[in-house]
Amino acid sequence: MKKHQWFKQAVIVGMCTTIGLSTLMATGAGTAPVAAASVTASTGQSIVNFGKKYLGTRYQFGASTSTTRYFDCSSFTKYIFAKYGVNLPRTSVAQSKVGKAVSKANLRVGDLVFFSSGSRANGKNVTHVAVYAGNGKILHTYGSPGVTVSDLNSGNWKRTYLKARRVL
Repeated sequence: MKKHQWFKQAVIVGMCTTIGLSTLMATGAGTAPVAAASVTASTGQSIVNFGKKYLGTRYQFGASTSTTRYFDCSSFTKYIFAKYGVNLPRTSVAQSKVGKAVSKANLRVGDLVFFSSGSRANGKNVTHVAVYAGNGKILHTYGSPGVTVSDLNSGNWKRTYLKARRVL
């Protein structure tokens, strides 16, 4: 077989293989179903990992969504979720109304968790948002130290927890 004929044959085989595999992938034939949870879990972990790049970034209430020099809790969640195509509203109250409710016992990495804490809290109103980071931890920003990881199940965060929402 001449080089030219061999190359032509290889291209044809490659194209047929690509078309066949594309068809299999599009129809799902011959593959095990992929659970939606694994896809959203990896997105949630990516969001948390991206957010951790901002650890220590200072907190400023009412922070602009056009800067990463400082954040407030909801500008932080809005920013890190937007990087992965999830457009959240600007405020923690508005963010607490999107997605679907999820119990604390069923939290997944990337879920939004809401609290009634700080000077504007009355114990029932949403005043703070964080991202569930797994293993009982939340990624968020408030006062000092700014963007940080905290324990959801102890201290202030355990006392002021209100609810969680899944947006992924």
